[in-house]
Amino acid sequence: MISPLQLPSLNQITINDSLWSKYTDMVADVIVPYQWDILNGRIKDIKETNCVNNFRIAAGETEGEHRGVVFIDSDLYKWLEAVAYCLHSGKCRQFETIADEVIELIGRAQQSDGYLNTYYTVVEPGARWSNLVEGHELYCAGHLIEAAVAYYYATGKNKLLKIARRFADLICKKFGPGDGQIKGYPGHQEIELALIKLFHCTGEKRYLSCSKYFIEERGKNPNYFKAEIKKRNRQRFLFRELNDYDLKYSQSHKPVREQHTAEGHAVRAMYMYCAMADLALEYKDKELFETCQTLWQNVTQQRMYITGGIGSSAFLERFTTDYHLPNDYAYCETCASIGLALFGRRMFLIEQDANYYDTIERTLYNTILAGISLEGDRYFYSNPLEIWPEACIESTSLRHVKPVRQRWYDVACCPTNIARTLASLGQYIYAQNNEMIFVNLFISSSIKTAIGNTETELVMNSNLMQNGKVTINIKTEQDSIVTVAIRIPYYANSPVFLLDGVSIQPDVKKGYAYISENFKSGRTISLDLNIQPRWVSANLLVRENAGKVALMKGPCVYCLEEIDNISNLSLVYIDPENDIKECKQDEIPEGLPVLKYDGKRLSCSGRNGSLLYDDAYFKTEPIKLKAVPYGIWGNRKPGEMLIWQKAIIDNTT
Repeated sequence: MISPLQLPSLNQITINDSLWSKYTDMVADVIVPYQWDILNGRIKDIKETNCVNNFRIAAGETEGEHRGVVFIDSDLYKWLEAVAYCLHSGKCRQFETIADEVIELIGRAQQSDGYLNTYYTVVEPGARWSNLVEGHELYCAGHLIEAAVAYYYATGKNKLLKIARRFADLICKKFGPGDGQIKGYPGHQEIELALIKLFHCTGEKRYLSCSKYFIEERGKNPNYFKAEIKKRNRQRFLFRELNDYDLKYSQSHKPVREQHTAEGHAVRAMYMYCAMADLALEYKDKELFETCQTLWQNVTQQRMYITGGIGSSAFLERFTTDYHLPNDYAYCETCASIGLALFGRRMFLIEQDANYYDTIERTLYNTILAGISLEGDRYFYSNPLEIWPEACIESTSLRHVKPVRQRWYDVACCPTNIARTLASLGQYIYAQNNEMIFVNLFISSSIKTAIGNTETELVMNSNLMQNGKVTINIKTEQDSIVTVAIRIPYYANSPVFLLDGVSIQPDVKKGYAYISENFKSGRTISLDLNIQPRWVSANLLVRENAGKVALMKGPCVYCLEEIDNISNLSLVYIDPENDIKECKQDEIPEGLPVLKYDGKRLSCSGRNGSLLYDDAYFKTEPIKLKAVPYGIWGNRKPGEMLIWQKAIIDNTT
């Protein structure tokens, strides 16, 4: 394992990108206020969430019934975390007072022993820790801790941190291998990674030890979940789909070190892998880290969509088997892609391998962007790769597929997760240690930081999606050597590097170009990634996509939308040898080109087009096609959408 890197503070980074600034600014200006109104039930025609009011009921300040899913507390915690990241970036100041008031309310809802969960306080006060399989007490605690740490770093205020520590201390006391302790672990992983953050923030080793216990105990025999389910056999499940519980669903089917394929609920898996990577680093555990590497390889090389989506099955939101990647009923929960990005970032910080950021970038530009509308007030929970709106019928296998983004969800984990991800985007762009700074994403931005004892300012201007050219201006206050490591993405075509206009050949290790110079006078690194639109095919074991191709430019996957093309997009055939032209379009965000190309349209099947089945007979006619980035599909008129297109195959080559 290589010496790890650190993430810079958000207040050191400014984003001024033609594409991404729209989203990062929107968090503070639109998303945080919109979600606050929803969490308080203030928006008409949206089912009242009762999220904030649940805390008032738990605090004894108002009467009423707890409403919402058992883990609804986490929506408020993730909203607070997003606010914290905005504040740390110098935005959203008008919400600091509101956040402080919310924190006071959370404190009043906390029980005298530190316990904090509105569902169990109000609905089942005598059932604490009795339903770890599905109760989500530890999951909610994890998101509380993450919000508390973020808010402390952003504001220096420790009220929420004290609340979180009281709860964490109770959890550390209740769970573990000792006499009288519960020998269990969470049904939905999250607290494991949160406790490690709390350890880093406070220095208290018990939080790290508790996280390690949860990870190491998981899946061991005798299996805790088997015993708990047997004990609760005559009690109803909170979620009826869990009545026939599969231990793979929660990655509790075997000890984590023996898990070599990604199984079960995709979000739970990603959060667990994040904690495993963190623990491997903290304890210098080579075996655990190698398990993480194996799982990363399985996810990204056998079980990931071209968009960075993971978890193909809507039933139980889970992984299925290698290369099973159906397009039209793909689940690809937005939270799962966020979890994959979090896992990849941890692995990169340890290994400094560009492979991880190739996937992180893929998820950010595609599935995560697709999860939110351009206006910031509509969301996708699942992210299929093909849409036929008329087939998305309730009470069918496609009921989870929504042809338009939704204003909110009863299970609203994705909207708040998107908010905290976009608000913390700066920490995906750069990383550093005492000797060097890493440039991981080509997003126009600047960072002021200390590399060792050298104050360093880096300003990046990126035209990634327009022409693949990036300039990086670097200046230091002292005379000393600083190393800049720049990721060479997988889609770069013979990239060219210049230093102050002179061609250079930097050393390349694990996909990063290392440039070491004295930057005191201010110097400019220029790179041309020479990116062009390209057709991509899938491994032939992906049965769904045999004979099909997808269009990409840089990290962006492109799709056809009915509004720009035709209805019944399945009639389209393309020749990958045809020229692709780039153009701008007003409805498409600046920085994202539209791609045009010629194709064929199947115009007749059978000799009598009115019959359902007829003798095979086909005709085609020319058609002009227009593709837009998948990350912004569905922001105009609703209609069909298609990524994978049938290819005209030349059998002579």
